[in-house]
Amino acid sequence: MLKSHFHFIGVGGIGMSAIAIGLLKKGYSVSGSDLVKNNETMKLEQLGAVIFSSQVRQNIEFVTSKFNNKLITFVVSSAIKPENEEFSYCKKKNLTIKHRSEILAMLMQTYTALAVAGSHGKTSTSTFLSTLLELCTQNSSSITGGIIPFYNSNCHLENTKFLVAEVDESDGTINKYKPDIGIINNIDFDHCDYFSNIGELISSFRSFAANSKKLLFNFDCEVSRKNFYSNFKWSNSTAKNVSYALIPNEINSKYTIGKYYENGNFICNLNIPIPGQHNLSNITAAIAASRMIGVEFIEIKKNLKYLKLPKKRFEFRGQIDERSLYDDYAHHPNEIKETIKLGRLFVKQNNNNEFQKNRLIALFQPHRYSRVKQFNKEFAEELSKADVIYVTGIYGAGERNEDKITSKIITDLIYKKNKNVSYINNYYEVKKNFYELTKKGDLILNMGAGDCHNFWSILNENN
Repeated sequence: MLKSHFHFIGVGGIGMSAIAIGLLKKGYSVSGSDLVKNNETMKLEQLGAVIFSSQVRQNIEFVTSKFNNKLITFVVSSAIKPENEEFSYCKKKNLTIKHRSEILAMLMQTYTALAVAGSHGKTSTSTFLSTLLELCTQNSSSITGGIIPFYNSNCHLENTKFLVAEVDESDGTINKYKPDIGIINNIDFDHCDYFSNIGELISSFRSFAANSKKLLFNFDCEVSRKNFYSNFKWSNSTAKNVSYALIPNEINSKYTIGKYYENGNFICNLNIPIPGQHNLSNITAAIAASRMIGVEFIEIKKNLKYLKLPKKRFEFRGQIDERSLYDDYAHHPNEIKETIKLGRLFVKQNNNNEFQKNRLIALFQPHRYSRVKQFNKEFAEELSKADVIYVTGIYGAGERNEDKITSKIITDLIYKKNKNVSYINNYYEVKKNFYELTKKGDLILNMGAGDCHNFWSILNENN
């Protein structure tokens, strides 16, 4: 039988690279191209992948001649545009092209697969579930869209019984997956570049639910509650009519303490080592999914203390002259709402000095013109809750700005609610004026899904 080779067009993305690493670990040969050199492309090279730093026709010619004794599949994500030279050449030559979701679905087939879906918190839930299953069963693998601290990787694929996979709803490909357990964190309208309304998004999740042998969903999410039926659901507000509940008694900036229930019966108090109401929901989902595949509760309780957030999720980057910088991937209004709420817990804890009140500064890089156009009022509503707000230029993520949208649409709306707002063109401008824009004691929340997470490096570059 012919062996297979996979070539990824745009291999450096966090989701694409995870699948490429998985294939290498399964013994397939892999190549890929990306215009950006990053940790992911370097790791792939170390693992034996052939990596091109351009995206030209010659790469495809090289791959087809070098691996001509193998069955070659070219892999794309929805981010790859038709005019991409490699992609258009593959189409012209009638080469086998598959979407990344099809390759991930193929990898999932040989495992008891737990697929984590939902509008918010997928990477965090996948991280918590992967960590718990690794510690409790030593028989678990993982492919996610973020770096899991326990593995220090977005992919840990071995010949195990279980596989935790983070699955993406943004482009309608979620119907490709047929997991043993499908997990839906929550449903919120987003990805307006693909879906024209929430109804389309819900029907996409419905097909995922229908394809899952068992469905586990968040009972606290109104959209999920109205649209799905399953014997397996979790809640952080009620223990009635849900299989798993974790009701918080105390939430502070270091941990959350809550009462844990199964099928309405109180089991015990749990100390969750990660702050934030949204994280509590994600951890409850991880506990529930672990219980559904038969992990003993005593094992779960013992290992909760090892849970950590993935990178870019309220990640402390460091301090500069008594100003603390945190990175967060929040790029939807409801994510910003939760991140600012969590930031407030930290500021509150540090505000013991009555002479100098610490401030919460929101530094936000909007992601996609379509999202700013759709949600500018909601962005303004949530961002205005910070003490000071700086909004940078929009990270287009390959979108064309046909409506000439700019971030000023958000800053003008914020100004009506909170006068402490400014538009700042880019992160180099922020660095240049850093000491005028910030004070000692400030907690700076740097939010977005673009290249905003380079800000810490920019701040530390020598002038």
